[in-house]
Amino acid sequence: MIRIITFVIIIMFLGLTQALAVLPGEQLSDPVLEQRAREVSKNLRCVVCQNQSIDDSNAELAADMRKLVRARILAGDSNEQVTQYIVDRYGSFVLLRPPLKKSTFALWFGPLGFVLVGGFVFWQTSRRTHKQSNESLDNKTTKDQ
Repeated sequence: MIRIITFVIIIMFLGLTQALAVLPGEQLSDPVLEQRAREVSKNLRCVVCQNQSIDDSNAELAADMRKLVRARILAGDSNEQVTQYIVDRYGSFVLLRPPLKKSTFALWFGPLGFVLVGGFVFWQTSRRTHKQSNESLDNKTTKDQ
């Protein structure tokens, strides 16, 4: 029973910390516009935290970016225009899902390159170690005869 209560409290706390990122003073009075701001914010990366959206981040820069998103929405921009405005200001890195183009090629394929290079190094090292162990085994066999 205590485990269940502890689990529920932890889940409630985690949900509360997510909700606290956007402060009440930042929220728009129109719920439709606020929902649009949340949709845009969830797709933008906090450049300080880097693995959180600006909607989830408590960083000051993320708060500034959220205010900027809301200001652009109030100015009448569409969600795409708001996103493009932020990208123009901060670069494609600010998108949680950056588009595939020359400037974002490393973001998309860099991790694969690291895995391939690591696999090649592992393969070469294993091959060299196996070859050396075979040579030492052959030398030992030759000495024993």
